[in-house]
Amino acid sequence: MNATALGTVTRVIGRIPILDVEPAVDCGRRPARAVKGESFQVSATIFREGHGIINAAAVLRDPDRTASPLVYMRELVPGTDRWGADVTVTGEGAWRFHVEAWGDPIASWHHDAAIKIPAGQDIELMLTEGALLFEKAARRIPQPPGASRPAAARTALRALVAKLRDRGLTPWDRLAAAEDPAIAAILLNWPLRELVTRSRPLIVYVDRERALYGSWYEFFPRSEGVQIDPMGRRAPASGTLRTAAKRLDAIAGMGFDVVYLPPVHPIGTTFRKGRNNTPAAGPGDVGSPWAIGAAEGGHTAIHPELGTAADFRHVLRSARLRGMEIALDIAFQCAPDHPWVRSHPEWFRKRPDGTIQYAENPPKKYEDIYPIDFETRDWRALWQALRDVVAYWARLARSRH
Repeated sequence: MNATALGTVTRVIGRIPILDVEPAVDCGRRPARAVKGESFQVSATIFREGHGIINAAAVLRDPDRTASPLVYMRELVPGTDRWGADVTVTGEGAWRFHVEAWGDPIASWHHDAAIKIPAGQDIELMLTEGALLFEKAARRIPQPPGASRPAAARTALRALVAKLRDRGLTPWDRLAAAEDPAIAAILLNWPLRELVTRSRPLIVYVDRERALYGSWYEFFPRSEGVQIDPMGRRAPASGTLRTAAKRLDAIAGMGFDVVYLPPVHPIGTTFRKGRNNTPAAGPGDVGSPWAIGAAEGGHTAIHPELGTAADFRHVLRSARLRGMEIALDIAFQCAPDHPWVRSHPEWFRKRPDGTIQYAENPPKKYEDIYPIDFETRDWRALWQALRDVVAYWARLARSRH
């Protein structure tokens, strides 16, 4: 392996192996998921050869690529080399995180000094080594103009260096000075790190809190209609999007967050089902809203009896005013009358007799619904059409007119 290749390997792998970083989905090819304000554990397998002590931390970068301070990791189960730390994401968007590991020379010195000095071994040598390490740590603290905390930290470390070198103090007092919690706090903010290794960054996509949970109300707009006969009696009639909007106050009053609408598209007439899923429709039976598509249009059309795009936007606005959202079921399946059946018959699976395969759950038959063949040879055009459907409703939801 040449020098260039060796350099590349060193940058990718580093001196201290960091393996199996989590959370990771599909080995990091896809982002993990969280919601705003959620805490989760970043973990990794970290080790090195020899007896030198290592340390590790997780680093978060927000959607603006601003890095967080080091979030120190700990060995989750002693002896397993599995390290972890809890981190918190505070905003929505694509966050990045990575793990850093390093040799901790001061921690290694503490470990050895606590054994050798009480045993009377190399006392002055150990204290001199400690003084050199803390002096090095003081030099590495940044010196931004006018910043008081870094300056105070450097002063404290240099005072410790003087004590470690002061032979007028007992070795125990000199060692105890290095164990002062105030010194440990300084090193947490400005650690002395050697052989720093960084894992490759991974992504966690942060959604709003409602993506985690919510209370949903299933709502059929056509069920919200009444008519008054000449005698003043109320009789059922097909509701519209506008009449359905009048029901939102009651739904909000029950504490629901999301109003779930089944498909609002035109419903096919071929093999239309009747009430309670009977095989044949009777007079006035409106069919299943999941049998999508008729002469009036397909997945980007609204059933004429329900209303128009303007009526749909009215429902959206009414829901938002009450602190609720609308979830529209976009079911990718078609009635035999869907325009795609005529214009793109290759998007549906054929049976040996040449007819299109309708939906089945034997012994039940759903002849009013044709499943889409997502593996069709013309899958690129199909997938583009499906994407256009989602984009249409997203634009409609954002539109103000």
